[in-house]
Amino acid sequence: MALKIIFMGTPDFAIPALEAINRSNHEILEVYTQPPQKKNRGQKTNFSPVHVYCDQKNIEVKTPENLNTEEEFNHIKKLKPDLVIVVAYGKILPSKILNIENLNFINIHASLLPKWRGAAPIQRAIMNSDKETGVSIMKIIPKLDAGPVMMQSKISLNIGDNFQDISKSLARLGAQMIIKSLDLLENKNASFLPQNEKDATYARKILKVEAKINWNETAHEVVSKINALNPNPGTWFKLNNFRVKVLKAIVTSGKGHPGEIIDDKLTVACSSNAIQILELKKEGKKSMNAIDFLRGSNIKIGSKLN
Repeated sequence: MALKIIFMGTPDFAIPALEAINRSNHEILEVYTQPPQKKNRGQKTNFSPVHVYCDQKNIEVKTPENLNTEEEFNHIKKLKPDLVIVVAYGKILPSKILNIENLNFINIHASLLPKWRGAAPIQRAIMNSDKETGVSIMKIIPKLDAGPVMMQSKISLNIGDNFQDISKSLARLGAQMIIKSLDLLENKNASFLPQNEKDATYARKILKVEAKINWNETAHEVVSKINALNPNPGTWFKLNNFRVKVLKAIVTSGKGHPGEIIDDKLTVACSSNAIQILELKKEGKKSMNAIDFLRGSNIKIGSKLN
Protein backbone atom coordinates (compact mmCIF):
# COMPACT_ATOMS: atom_id res chain seq x y z
CA MET A 1 0.00 0.00 0.00
CA ALA A 2 1.44 3.35 -1.08
CA LEU A 3 2.39 5.75 1.70
CA LYS A 4 0.88 9.22 2.07
CA ILE A 5 3.73 11.65 2.65
CA ILE A 6 4.34 15.22 3.76
CA PHE A 7 7.75 16.41 2.56
CA MET A 8 9.69 19.19 4.31
CA GLY A 9 12.76 20.68 2.64
CA THR A 10 14.25 23.91 1.33
CA PRO A 11 17.57 23.95 -0.60
CA ASP A 12 18.80 22.25 -3.77
CA PHE A 13 20.05 19.38 -1.62
CA ALA A 14 16.43 18.32 -0.95
CA ILE A 15 15.29 18.21 -4.59
CA PRO A 16 16.68 14.80 -5.68
CA ALA A 17 14.87 13.11 -2.79
CA LEU A 18 11.65 15.03 -3.49
CA GLU A 19 11.87 14.16 -7.18
CA ALA A 20 12.48 10.48 -6.44
CA ILE A 21 9.45 10.33 -4.14
CA ASN A 22 7.33 12.22 -6.66
CA ARG A 23 8.21 9.62 -9.32
CA SER A 24 7.46 6.68 -7.01
CA ASN A 25 4.12 5.05 -6.31
CA HIS A 26 3.88 6.95 -3.02
CA GLU A 27 1.69 10.04 -2.68
CA ILE A 28 2.97 13.48 -1.73
CA LEU A 29 0.14 15.20 0.08
CA GLU A 30 1.94 18.52 0.54
CA VAL A 31 5.38 20.08 0.71
CA TYR A 32 6.59 22.41 3.45
CA THR A 33 9.44 24.79 2.66
CA GLN A 34 10.91 28.02 4.02
CA PRO A 35 8.92 31.20 3.28
CA PRO A 36 9.94 33.33 0.27
CA GLN A 37 12.58 35.96 1.01
CA LYS A 38 12.64 39.54 -0.19
CA LYS A 39 15.97 40.47 -1.78
CA ASN A 40 17.60 43.89 -1.58
CA ARG A 41 15.04 45.97 0.31
CA GLY A 42 11.85 44.50 -1.05
CA GLN A 43 12.80 44.01 -4.67
CA LYS A 44 12.59 40.55 -6.27
CA THR A 45 11.04 37.77 -4.18
CA ASN A 46 13.26 34.69 -3.89
CA PHE A 47 11.50 31.35 -3.58
CA SER A 48 13.38 28.34 -2.24
CA PRO A 49 14.62 25.75 -4.77
CA VAL A 50 12.08 23.28 -3.39
CA HIS A 51 9.28 25.84 -3.81
CA VAL A 52 10.29 26.42 -7.43
CA TYR A 53 10.34 22.68 -8.13
CA CYS A 54 6.88 22.23 -6.60
CA ASP A 55 5.45 25.06 -8.67
CA GLN A 56 6.82 23.39 -11.81
CA LYS A 57 5.30 20.03 -10.83
CA ASN A 58 2.00 21.43 -9.48
CA ILE A 59 2.65 20.11 -5.98
CA GLU A 60 0.87 21.87 -3.11
CA VAL A 61 3.29 24.06 -1.11
CA LYS A 62 3.02 25.46 2.40
CA THR A 63 5.41 28.10 3.79
CA PRO A 64 4.57 28.80 7.44
CA GLU A 65 6.76 31.18 9.40
CA ASN A 66 6.05 29.25 12.58
CA LEU A 67 5.29 25.54 12.96
CA ASN A 68 4.52 25.75 16.65
CA THR A 69 0.88 26.80 16.31
CA GLU A 70 -2.48 25.09 16.71
CA GLU A 71 -3.19 25.85 13.07
CA GLU A 72 -0.19 23.85 11.82
CA PHE A 73 -0.75 21.04 14.31
CA ASN A 74 -4.39 20.65 13.25
CA HIS A 75 -3.53 21.02 9.56
CA ILE A 76 -1.05 18.13 9.64
CA LYS A 77 -3.45 15.95 11.61
CA LYS A 78 -6.23 16.68 9.13
CA LEU A 79 -4.07 15.58 6.18
CA LYS A 80 -3.62 12.16 7.86
CA PRO A 81 -0.18 11.37 6.43
CA ASP A 82 1.57 8.07 7.08
CA LEU A 83 4.97 9.71 7.10
CA VAL A 84 6.76 13.07 7.20
CA ILE A 85 10.13 13.21 5.42
CA VAL A 86 12.47 16.07 6.33
CA VAL A 87 15.49 17.06 4.22
CA ALA A 88 17.37 20.24 5.18
CA TYR A 89 14.12 22.04 5.96
CA GLY A 90 15.75 24.64 8.19
CA LYS A 91 13.13 24.66 10.95
CA ILE A 92 12.92 22.66 14.17
CA LEU A 93 9.80 20.52 14.39
CA PRO A 94 7.98 21.16 17.69
CA SER A 95 7.46 18.23 20.06
CA LYS A 96 3.69 18.54 19.82
CA ILE A 97 3.81 17.78 16.10
CA LEU A 98 6.40 15.02 16.57
CA ASN A 99 4.05 13.36 19.04
CA ILE A 100 1.10 13.08 16.64
CA GLU A 101 -0.19 9.55 17.06
CA ASN A 102 0.62 6.94 14.38
CA LEU A 103 2.83 9.35 12.43
CA ASN A 104 6.52 8.71 11.76
CA PHE A 105 9.05 11.47 11.03
CA ILE A 106 12.11 10.53 8.97
CA ASN A 107 15.15 12.70 8.25
CA ILE A 108 17.74 12.44 5.48
CA HIS A 109 20.90 13.72 7.17
CA ALA A 110 24.17 14.37 5.31
CA SER A 111 26.60 12.65 7.67
CA LEU A 112 27.38 9.27 9.19
CA LEU A 113 25.55 9.78 12.47
CA PRO A 114 26.30 10.18 15.32
CA LYS A 115 29.16 12.16 13.73
CA TRP A 116 28.33 15.70 12.65
CA ARG A 117 24.86 16.23 13.99
CA GLY A 118 23.57 19.72 13.26
CA ALA A 119 23.36 22.42 10.60
CA ALA A 120 26.58 22.10 8.56
CA PRO A 121 27.64 18.44 8.39
CA ILE A 122 29.15 18.54 4.89
CA GLN A 123 31.18 21.69 5.51
CA ARG A 124 32.47 20.44 8.86
CA ALA A 125 33.47 17.06 7.42
CA ILE A 126 35.53 18.76 4.69
CA MET A 127 37.04 21.31 7.08
CA ASN A 128 37.97 18.46 9.42
CA SER A 129 39.69 16.56 6.57
CA ASP A 130 37.52 13.51 7.15
CA LYS A 131 38.30 10.55 4.91
CA GLU A 132 34.65 9.68 4.41
CA THR A 133 31.14 10.96 4.91
CA GLY A 134 27.71 9.78 3.88
CA VAL A 135 23.98 9.85 4.42
CA SER A 136 21.92 8.61 7.36
CA ILE A 137 18.19 7.89 7.27
CA MET A 138 16.98 8.41 10.82
CA LYS A 139 13.84 8.78 12.90
CA ILE A 140 13.32 12.32 14.19
CA ILE A 141 13.06 12.79 17.94
CA PRO A 142 13.04 16.06 19.96
CA LYS A 143 16.84 15.92 20.49
CA LEU A 144 18.85 17.31 17.54
CA ASP A 145 19.73 14.56 15.01
CA ALA A 146 19.85 12.00 17.83
CA GLY A 147 17.13 9.62 16.68
CA PRO A 148 17.70 5.95 15.86
CA VAL A 149 19.18 5.23 12.44
CA MET A 150 17.46 3.08 9.84
CA MET A 151 20.05 3.12 7.06
CA GLN A 152 23.49 4.56 6.22
CA SER A 153 25.67 4.73 3.12
CA LYS A 154 29.22 6.08 2.75
CA ILE A 155 31.29 7.95 0.17
CA SER A 156 34.99 8.82 0.25
CA LEU A 157 36.25 12.36 0.70
CA ASN A 158 39.28 13.21 -1.40
CA ILE A 159 41.70 16.15 -1.45
CA GLY A 160 40.15 18.93 -3.52
CA ASP A 161 36.53 17.90 -2.99
CA ASN A 162 34.42 20.97 -2.29
CA PHE A 163 31.04 21.50 -0.69
CA GLN A 164 29.17 21.85 -3.96
CA ASP A 165 30.46 18.56 -5.39
CA ILE A 166 29.96 16.56 -2.20
CA SER A 167 26.52 18.05 -1.60
CA LYS A 168 25.39 16.92 -5.06
CA SER A 169 26.78 13.42 -4.52
CA LEU A 170 25.10 13.06 -1.13
CA ALA A 171 21.80 14.44 -2.43
CA ARG A 172 21.74 11.77 -5.15
CA LEU A 173 22.69 9.11 -2.62
CA GLY A 174 19.96 10.26 -0.23
CA ALA A 175 17.38 10.04 -3.01
CA GLN A 176 18.30 6.43 -3.69
CA MET A 177 18.24 5.57 0.00
CA ILE A 178 14.88 7.17 0.75
CA ILE A 179 13.16 5.02 -1.87
CA LYS A 180 14.66 1.89 -0.31
CA SER A 181 13.58 3.17 3.10
CA LEU A 182 10.01 3.77 1.92
CA ASP A 183 9.82 0.21 0.60
CA LEU A 184 10.92 -1.11 3.99
CA LEU A 185 8.43 1.10 5.82
CA GLU A 186 5.62 0.19 3.44
CA ASN A 187 6.25 -3.52 4.01
CA LYS A 188 6.78 -3.03 7.77
CA ASN A 189 10.34 -4.36 7.53
CA ALA A 190 12.12 -1.24 8.80
CA SER A 191 14.35 -1.46 11.85
CA PHE A 192 16.10 1.35 13.71
CA LEU A 193 19.34 1.21 15.70
CA PRO A 194 20.06 3.73 18.46
CA GLN A 195 23.04 6.05 18.07
CA ASN A 196 26.04 5.82 20.38
CA GLU A 197 25.97 9.10 22.29
CA LYS A 198 29.66 8.76 23.19
CA ASP A 199 30.60 9.17 19.51
CA ALA A 200 28.41 12.22 18.85
CA THR A 201 29.99 15.34 17.34
CA TYR A 202 28.26 18.54 16.29
CA ALA A 203 28.40 20.50 13.05
CA ARG A 204 27.55 23.99 14.20
CA LYS A 205 26.26 26.54 11.71
CA ILE A 206 28.95 28.29 9.65
CA LEU A 207 29.58 31.75 11.07
CA LYS A 208 30.43 34.71 8.83
CA VAL A 209 33.65 35.29 10.76
CA GLU A 210 34.86 31.82 9.76
CA ALA A 211 34.84 32.76 6.07
CA LYS A 212 37.76 35.19 6.43
CA ILE A 213 41.05 33.41 5.72
CA ASN A 214 43.34 33.16 8.73
CA TRP A 215 46.86 32.95 7.33
CA ASN A 216 48.11 31.84 10.75
CA GLU A 217 46.47 28.47 10.13
CA THR A 218 48.34 25.73 8.29
CA ALA A 219 48.12 25.57 4.50
CA HIS A 220 46.16 22.34 4.78
CA GLU A 221 43.62 23.97 7.11
CA VAL A 222 43.22 26.98 4.83
CA VAL A 223 42.65 24.87 1.71
CA SER A 224 40.20 22.61 3.55
CA LYS A 225 38.20 25.69 4.56
CA ILE A 226 38.28 27.07 1.00
CA ASN A 227 36.86 23.76 -0.27
CA ALA A 228 34.29 23.49 2.51
CA LEU A 229 32.86 26.98 1.97
CA ASN A 230 32.83 26.94 -1.83
CA PRO A 231 30.69 28.42 -3.30
CA ASN A 232 28.89 30.00 -0.32
CA PRO A 233 29.70 31.92 1.74
CA GLY A 234 33.18 31.57 0.21
CA THR A 235 36.48 32.22 1.98
CA TRP A 236 38.05 35.62 1.43
CA PHE A 237 40.91 37.99 2.12
CA LYS A 238 41.12 41.78 1.84
CA LEU A 239 43.09 43.58 -0.84
CA ASN A 240 43.04 47.40 -0.97
CA ASN A 241 39.92 47.37 1.24
CA PHE A 242 38.09 45.05 -1.18
CA ARG A 243 37.12 41.48 -0.45
CA VAL A 244 38.52 38.81 -2.74
CA LYS A 245 37.00 35.33 -2.59
CA VAL A 246 39.29 32.35 -3.09
CA LEU A 247 37.47 29.67 -5.07
CA LYS A 248 40.26 27.16 -5.61
CA ALA A 249 43.71 26.63 -4.13
CA ILE A 250 46.22 23.88 -3.47
CA VAL A 251 48.76 23.20 -0.73
CA THR A 252 52.36 23.73 -1.81
CA SER A 253 55.75 23.99 -0.18
CA GLY A 254 57.07 27.42 0.67
CA LYS A 255 57.98 29.62 3.62
CA GLY A 256 57.29 33.17 4.60
CA HIS A 257 55.40 35.29 7.10
CA PRO A 258 51.72 34.24 7.27
CA GLY A 259 49.82 36.09 4.53
CA GLU A 260 52.97 36.99 2.57
CA ILE A 261 53.04 36.49 -1.20
CA ILE A 262 56.20 34.48 -1.82
CA ASP A 263 56.31 34.09 -5.63
CA ASP A 264 54.83 35.32 -8.91
CA LYS A 265 52.24 32.50 -9.01
CA LEU A 266 50.10 33.94 -6.20
CA THR A 267 51.49 31.57 -3.59
CA VAL A 268 50.75 32.76 -0.06
CA ALA A 269 52.59 31.64 3.06
CA CYS A 270 50.68 30.15 5.98
CA SER A 271 51.87 29.13 9.44
CA SER A 272 53.03 25.86 7.88
CA ASN A 273 53.72 25.56 4.14
CA ALA A 274 51.80 27.75 1.68
CA ILE A 275 48.82 27.77 -0.66
CA GLN A 276 48.85 28.51 -4.35
CA ILE A 277 45.66 30.32 -5.32
CA LEU A 278 44.30 29.06 -8.64
CA GLU A 279 40.92 30.75 -8.96
CA LEU A 280 39.41 33.76 -7.25
CA LYS A 281 36.78 36.44 -7.51
CA LYS A 282 36.92 40.16 -6.77
CA GLU A 283 33.93 41.84 -5.15
CA GLY A 284 31.34 42.52 -7.84
CA LYS A 285 33.38 40.80 -10.56
CA LYS A 286 33.35 37.44 -12.32
CA SER A 287 35.61 34.61 -11.20
CA MET A 288 39.05 34.47 -12.84
CA ASN A 289 42.21 32.42 -12.74
CA ALA A 290 45.27 33.61 -10.84
CA ILE A 291 47.16 34.68 -13.99
CA ASP A 292 44.39 37.06 -15.08
CA PHE A 293 44.02 38.33 -11.53
CA LEU A 294 47.73 39.15 -11.26
CA ARG A 295 47.68 40.85 -14.62
CA GLY A 296 45.09 43.32 -13.40
CA SER A 297 46.36 43.79 -9.85
CA ASN A 298 49.39 45.58 -8.51
CA ILE A 299 50.54 42.78 -6.22
CA LYS A 300 54.24 42.26 -5.63
CA ILE A 301 56.25 39.47 -4.06
CA GLY A 302 56.67 40.24 -0.40
CA SER A 303 53.37 42.09 -0.04
CA LYS A 304 51.02 40.84 2.63
CA LEU A 305 47.36 39.91 2.40
CA ASN A 306 44.91 40.68 5.22
